[in-house]
Amino acid sequence: GFTTLKLQSYNDWMNKKTVVFLVIVAIILGFLIGGSLKVFSPGQPSQTQAYPPRVSEELTGENLAFSDIVKTVGPTVVNISTTKTIRKNLSPFRHFFESPFGDFFEPFSIPKKWKEQSLGSGVLVSSDGYIMTNYHVVDKADEIKVTLFNKQNYKGKIVGLDPKTDIAVIKISAKGLMAIKWGNSDGIQVGEFVLAFGNPYGFSHTVTMGIVSAVGRANVGIADYEDFIQTDAAINPGNSGGPLVNIRGELIGINTAIFSRTGGYQGIGFAVPSNMAESVMKQLIREGRVTRGWIGVTIQGVNAELAMEFGLDKAEGVLVSDVFRGSPAEKAGIKRGDIIIGINGKQTRNVQTLRNIVAQSKVGSALKLEVISEGKTVFLKVTTVEFPKEMVEVNTEESEEGMAEENALAGFSVTYLTAGIAKQLGLSRDEQGVVIVKVEPYSDADKAGLKRGDVIHEMNKKRVINLRDFNNITPNIRKGDTVLLFINRGGKKFYITLKTYS
Repeated sequence: GFTTLKLQSYNDWMNKKTVVFLVIVAIILGFLIGGSLKVFSPGQPSQTQAYPPRVSEELTGENLAFSDIVKTVGPTVVNISTTKTIRKNLSPFRHFFESPFGDFFEPFSIPKKWKEQSLGSGVLVSSDGYIMTNYHVVDKADEIKVTLFNKQNYKGKIVGLDPKTDIAVIKISAKGLMAIKWGNSDGIQVGEFVLAFGNPYGFSHTVTMGIVSAVGRANVGIADYEDFIQTDAAINPGNSGGPLVNIRGELIGINTAIFSRTGGYQGIGFAVPSNMAESVMKQLIREGRVTRGWIGVTIQGVNAELAMEFGLDKAEGVLVSDVFRGSPAEKAGIKRGDIIIGINGKQTRNVQTLRNIVAQSKVGSALKLEVISEGKTVFLKVTTVEFPKEMVEVNTEESEEGMAEENALAGFSVTYLTAGIAKQLGLSRDEQGVVIVKVEPYSDADKAGLKRGDVIHEMNKKRVINLRDFNNITPNIRKGDTVLLFINRGGKKFYITLKTYS
């Protein structure tokens, strides 16, 4: 009996424990079910419901600002369609003798011409119809059709062209148009946002955004006077002539070209700065041509080697490699070998900076130059004159004659500069010096940039009039020395540093 009672008590205790456990489980399930019902109950927001992300007010403001820019600038952008007549002589024998014998039948060729159409962009710069675009967009155009933002078409007339900056001004007969606001391109900084407008591939009124990638780009090979703004805003064929604007909607550049290996956008585009474009535009409208200032010097950049040869602590400024006789520079006291480090209080970062400032200055204006001359800093005042019309670029021609005597120095050979050789090189018969007749491939002379046909006027600042002078100087040059050469290449005079074999 004792055993039975004990077992019964034990069972009662277990039953109570089970009841408590079940009650706890029921409570937990109640909460869970209640929560689930709450999730799906009508009128109650789900805990997994997606809410709009929080966006910074600054970002929202910028987005609205970009939209406002597009609304403001868009109506000032125009589509330019040109028609050109292309003429080419086609030989009746071309199907039989296309290459290489087709040229032999040139006397029998038949003139052929056809129309070619191209598209570009432009921007309204005045309410009475003046439009700025690129020279290459309207060059040699027989017909120019301008389509405005409102789809109205007008016939464009060329006001003036300036191939040296790739700028053109055309005009349409219209009034009350919306014109773009001018900005100061000198104040732009690398990294700031810009928008490019235009008609790429015929898609009218397209806008792209990017940043200023670089400023002062030159030696691109597009124009004679280059000071380009580089941007990664997408610029494609058809964008040429369209505006590049800042985040205030101001014109800071004219889209001009792209760097591309495929013909399409690859992240590098170039625009003519608005300050340069505006100066050109005003002259084209007022006079129909551009007059540029000139002081009469030939200049070149200063690298580390030249800086050392001319006693500079660092490579800065531009080196005067030649001064024209009777020029404003000569009258002001500028000499060959001087280094110009500033102009009108602005640092001359490179050749293009000085060249562009002088060219854009009015004829007769006074320029204040900061010059390092013979180790001393001096300030000189020079008055500009109009760029001489007879000043043309002379290309270097190579001579096939004159190897009577040779004198080798670090991979190149020279000979007498005769009147006949000087004539072949496009130089004066009275030119003095020695002419390079051979440059060894991959030599130090080749790496330094010396070329056959270069005339050496000086070595280490010592005059070289003839081969005797050259031979007298060379024995003093030791292996490992750096030689400063003053060169005349087809009329262009400049310095070259040559590191001899060590």
